[in-house]
Amino acid sequence: MHSDSPNDSWAIRFAQFVQRFGTLKLSILFVVFSLVFTLGGSYVIRVSLGSQVQPDDFISAVVLTMLSAPWVLYFFSELIKQLENSRTNLKEVVSQLESLREEDVFLNRELQSNIRQLNHEIEQRKIAQEEREGLFKDLEQEIKNKSEQEAQARRLSTLLRSIIDASPDLIYYRNEEGQFAGCNRIAELMTGKTEQELLGLTPEDVYEEELARQIVASDNEVLETNASITEELWLKFADGRRRYFEMKRVPFFDKEGNRLGLLSFGRDMTERKQAENAAAKANTDKTRFIATISHELRTPLNGIVGLSRMLRDTELSEEQFSWVSTIYASAITLGNIFNDIIDLDKLGRDKLELSLKTISLKDFTEELSSIIRLLAGDKQLELKTTIKEPLPRLVEIDGTRLRQILWNILFNAVKFTQKGHVSLSVSATKPENDKAFVTFIIEDTGVGIPESEIDKIFAMYYQVDHPDHQSATGTGIGLAICKQMVDLMSGEINVTSTVGKGTRFEIILPVQISNSPMKVAELEVTGLNILLVEDIELNVMVAKALLEKLGQRVDVAMTGQEALDKARETQYDLILLDIQLPDMTGFDVASTLIEEDLVMQTPIVALTANVIKKRDEYLENGMDDVIAKPIKKSRVIEVFNDLFHAPPAPLEIEGQVERAPNKTLSNILDMDLLEMLVDTIGDDMVRASVKVFQEKMPEYMEILQLSLTADEKSEVCSQAHKIKGAAGSVGLARVQRIANQIQQGDHPTWWENVHDWVEELQMAVQHDMKGLNSWLNEQQFDD
Repeated sequence: MHSDSPNDSWAIRFAQFVQRFGTLKLSILFVVFSLVFTLGGSYVIRVSLGSQVQPDDFISAVVLTMLSAPWVLYFFSELIKQLENSRTNLKEVVSQLESLREEDVFLNRELQSNIRQLNHEIEQRKIAQEEREGLFKDLEQEIKNKSEQEAQARRLSTLLRSIIDASPDLIYYRNEEGQFAGCNRIAELMTGKTEQELLGLTPEDVYEEELARQIVASDNEVLETNASITEELWLKFADGRRRYFEMKRVPFFDKEGNRLGLLSFGRDMTERKQAENAAAKANTDKTRFIATISHELRTPLNGIVGLSRMLRDTELSEEQFSWVSTIYASAITLGNIFNDIIDLDKLGRDKLELSLKTISLKDFTEELSSIIRLLAGDKQLELKTTIKEPLPRLVEIDGTRLRQILWNILFNAVKFTQKGHVSLSVSATKPENDKAFVTFIIEDTGVGIPESEIDKIFAMYYQVDHPDHQSATGTGIGLAICKQMVDLMSGEINVTSTVGKGTRFEIILPVQISNSPMKVAELEVTGLNILLVEDIELNVMVAKALLEKLGQRVDVAMTGQEALDKARETQYDLILLDIQLPDMTGFDVASTLIEEDLVMQTPIVALTANVIKKRDEYLENGMDDVIAKPIKKSRVIEVFNDLFHAPPAPLEIEGQVERAPNKTLSNILDMDLLEMLVDTIGDDMVRASVKVFQEKMPEYMEILQLSLTADEKSEVCSQAHKIKGAAGSVGLARVQRIANQIQQGDHPTWWENVHDWVEELQMAVQHDMKGLNSWLNEQQFDD
């Protein structure tokens, strides 16, 4: 509320008093007061001035007062009226102003609130504006970054595409439906289709039926397991080339984890595959080389062993007997070294197998001891042999391998012992369920083996360094082979040694007790009419002498053709057939004999120094049994008794085994065809045909080799058929025959022989082309 100020309160109160008291009353009162004041004032003034107070002085004052008082009173009355009106108006104005002021306060408060809210909004808008500006900047930066990323992505995409297309690897990807969704340049070359042409196609639309089935199966495995797989495939390019690829297939997903399809990567491994085949061929060549060397070395060794053994049975002086025994023992030693080399090769090819036979441990030990005793006697060493009873009489064991194990260890014992003795003891555990453990202990008083070397002696090619025993040398393979053979027999071998005092070997082998009689016994058949086919005179001498001593009649053929001629003229009870002959192989001879029905009731036994091949390989090629060189009397007796004393067991071979076709090399050209061609089409055309054949053959052979490497039998047979036709057209008869063998894919032993046939074909092409060109050059043709 508005309040009167102190300065204005008396006036307001006076005006209010005038209104309450009345103007008239107040006017009269004012006139009276004015008269009193005038009269009193006049009197005081006259007295103060010392003048005489006169009545006139009062009259003039009264008149003057009466004249002026009404006007003054009127003025004051109006003034008071105006003032009151003004005050009333002012009060109303003040009231209005107060109301306005309150309104203004309220509005001011509202305005301040609005101002604060507006300021807040302004601040918020400012912040929002700043945020928008920041967002715009971020958006601009993001757009810029995205633009750069898109440009980078495009560059990377272009680069990646260039890399993928430039990659020598095969790359393609397919969607969930199995349709091609993209590929690289190599895939285009392989399929013969562009990437655009491949889009939407399936493997069945692109690959051969068998390959497509295999690829789809692999793809399904990837999609079912969501795991990558790797496999190796032969793929055929649009231009007919076949390449060997290592294919890796992986599923691929988007950012949300949804699978989009699968990726396939293929690396060309053809060169590696060819290198592997070359290595396999090299290994085969090595095996053949070892077989050839073995044959060539065993041929004279056969004579040395056989003749020295026979010579020991004659009347000799003690000195002569000692010499012959040394020759015999040395030949046996050399034979065992050959066995080590052969077994080393077999171990490298995982083809070392056991051949269990019934042997007498006692006889076996005494036989082995008799030979070792000869070696020990040469060094004035004593051989002590102990057979601890009870010992199983007969056991089932690979006698050849056991002899080789014991021979190597005993031979080393003799070699590294300068004085003293070497001992061999044999014992066995009590049989349980027809099984027992036989223990062979070999001890010597030799130089010994340092403790640090004992764990190394079974390593291949390792030799203990003996500074004081440098004369004892060797190959370092004997003990390694012994260890592997003992492991193959499920046995164990232990070594203890003291340097300067000797070494002790302990071999423990599990054996099966045999309840059947030994096959090797007295010869139960004599008087056989035998055809011996052998081209080495020394071998003929030994084998013929042995057979005749066993009561047999022997006829000899030195070549395959001679053997065939004799078989056509005479019915023999048995044919002993050497495998390597000067004009043909023993397999060729056997094949011809069988084809001509010359040996319906006559067994054929292979004589071979090639111990690389398995016995089954000889049986599959028409032989009834095999005797290895050097020929042993015990083995001859065993084979003869099996074949003639007891009814021979039928040879069970899965399926009908075709005999090896004749591969006689005497007729490499079809002379009748060549002469007919010359007469018909003329010299120039024949030479032109031969030239075309000579130019095409490298390509034909390369395709044949690649198809064989890819194990594509149908392609191999197809290519061989093409080569056969081409060879036949130019008179290469042997090449035609070999190609015909290769094209016979239904042959039961096709896979076992095809690699040899292809190699033979390669050699025949090279050799026979020279023969054909030589024949053409030597001929005088008539136009």
